[in-house]
Amino acid sequence: MYINIHTHTPPEKGEWGLQNLNTPGELESLPGLYSMGIHPWYIESAHWEKQVLVLQAQSRDERVLAIGECGLDKVCTTPFSLQVQVFQAQVEWANSIGKPLVVHCVRAWEEVLALLEEANIRVPVLFHGYNKNIQLARRITGKGYYISLGKALQRPGMQDVLRAVPVNRFFLETDNAELSIGEIYHLAANALSIDHNSLALQIQQNAETVFGNAVLL
Repeated sequence: MYINIHTHTPPEKGEWGLQNLNTPGELESLPGLYSMGIHPWYIESAHWEKQVLVLQAQSRDERVLAIGECGLDKVCTTPFSLQVQVFQAQVEWANSIGKPLVVHCVRAWEEVLALLEEANIRVPVLFHGYNKNIQLARRITGKGYYISLGKALQRPGMQDVLRAVPVNRFFLETDNAELSIGEIYHLAANALSIDHNSLALQIQQNAETVFGNAVLL
């Protein structure tokens, strides 16, 4: 059984997947497990407070296991000050509801880390789609947060990153890549020089630490 911590499609057979919803919405006809948040790309400047209210209403559903992806992105067109407001609201909500936080971060690492510290974050934090250097990865995991890696593992430098972080502080994901989660596991197992079963057991333990009984394999 593969654990796919961040995907935008329904899980395949043999896969425990956390499907991400970039904007909050109804879940009544959507079987599965989800993360739900307001992605910085999709913040509606005139209606962001309503978006937060909808998120707070819908994310109480037991199928929503995490808040996010949410965060800061200095490349997108959403005003940065507004991104900060909406991210802070979601961090506060995750703390309030006791659900893990899935973070999207582009060129705003110092700001994100500072905001998490200011908020006294009390829930697990997962930085999805990690593709930066070893030093930052160690800094993030040293704070007790998690990183999630995907297609970037095709690059030798990212395999070095995976080898440099504690085994209990990482996840694997497909995000929106064409690679399957099985292929991502293969890349990670080769990077760590371990067999698939050992890797699968470690990531299962990591997932149980973050999501508890929701991880039914």
